[in-house]
Amino acid sequence: MFTPDPIPRPSGPPESSTPLADYLSRNPPGTDEDHAVLPRSLVESMPLPWQRHMRDLLAEFHQAFAHLNWPVYRVVPTRWELVADLDEQQLAEIGCTVELGDGGELEYRLRDGSRVEDPEHHRVLVPCPDPLPRRGGGRGGRAADPAPPPG
Repeated sequence: MFTPDPIPRPSGPPESSTPLADYLSRNPPGTDEDHAVLPRSLVESMPLPWQRHMRDLLAEFHQAFAHLNWPVYRVVPTRWELVADLDEQQLAEIGCTVELGDGGELEYRLRDGSRVEDPEHHRVLVPCPDPLPRRGGGRGGRAADPAPPPG
């Protein structure tokens, strides 16, 4: 009843033991070294079977980690900009000051007081309007702060 043929082996490298970390390390949209953001308007617009799978995965995730003291996260859309290209409001939002140096050139200083040596090539994250569709069909702008918990 047993076949004498050898058991077929999968071709290619063995599967990773850290598939999610491997995927997220490629920096897909909405990720950084600490967080993965899923825009609610996009996940709620996924096909219904995907939404059901996502709901089940998130429910298991939250059940497993509900015991932790979770903060309230505020997500702010940002984009990379050169320091030299920022206006006064953008500089203020990132805590950067600009002053006239002894030689008459502009000197940019970051929040910690350090001088930006090459503002024409130094990139920083600056808040921007959200280009993704919002719940309810609108676009752009920042989402309202979530309602405080009842009680």
